[in-house]
Amino acid sequence: MHIYLPIALTSVNIYLVIGLGLLIGLLSGLFGVGGGFLMTPLLMMIGIPPTVAAATDANQIVAASASGTLAHWRLGNVDFKMGLMLLIGGFTGGAAGVHLIKILRATGGADFLIKMTYVVMLGSVGTFMFFESLNALRKAKAAPAKEETKEVKKSSGGFLSSLPMQIYFDKSGVTHSAILPIGLGIFVGVLAAIMGVGGGFLMVPVMIYLLRMPMHVVVGTSLFQIMFTCIEVTFLQAYSNHTVDIILAILLLLGSTIGAQIGTQLGKKLKGDQLKILLAMLVLGVTIKMILGLVLEPSLLLAHAGGH
Repeated sequence: MHIYLPIALTSVNIYLVIGLGLLIGLLSGLFGVGGGFLMTPLLMMIGIPPTVAAATDANQIVAASASGTLAHWRLGNVDFKMGLMLLIGGFTGGAAGVHLIKILRATGGADFLIKMTYVVMLGSVGTFMFFESLNALRKAKAAPAKEETKEVKKSSGGFLSSLPMQIYFDKSGVTHSAILPIGLGIFVGVLAAIMGVGGGFLMVPVMIYLLRMPMHVVVGTSLFQIMFTCIEVTFLQAYSNHTVDIILAILLLLGSTIGAQIGTQLGKKLKGDQLKILLAMLVLGVTIKMILGLVLEPSLLLAHAGGH
């Protein structure tokens, strides 16, 4: 069963789109990521223009992250103080990113920027997650996870501890300068506008390894900041660039809202490092697919045109 999308100017299979939403919602609940880093390239693969895919995906992430945030809030896994710091930066970066996309659309460079940003970011993050998770599994037998966490926190300091505006985040049990989460929020906000993502695929590793927050709090807090960042980006994209396809968004919402609840429940039972490896492999797979699309598409088009 197909339906025509008025903004994307193409038709899609309803069940395929709902299924994609379910998959991304599942990842959202499991890992604390909005899922846009996979959804936007997947939408492009089924024929959705990059600018529409990125803007509409930011819209569906709102529902998936809201569903996941609610589930984690009930479990007590959301650090609202840290989340608010991230949001201050996220709103600033989101506005800047939407304005950048508007300028690039006028010059015709928006689609290329989105695709290249995905290739670079997905390739880097996927590779890091894969090798880091392998190392974590190897070290798991040598020392208990709790002891490793304590050692990391004790050894922290240096430049980050010398920054002004130090705040203790009691839910996460860490102390950081407000400048750090605000700066990270700005970076993620820009990505949310350019890539149609909540930034969780970058924020989650940063919150674990740089901010040293506990994994269960990272997931809930990441979803909290993703939700509000994407609300802002969706509004600005719809108002300024008119690239949000509401019909496509509704279909994605149907699947992602349910998937986020399922993912949250599965996250209680599955091992984190094994899941990270699977996620990293999925990320790298999408990256390879996009690289091949950028490299092979011109030659394939020429071949179909008879070499002219």
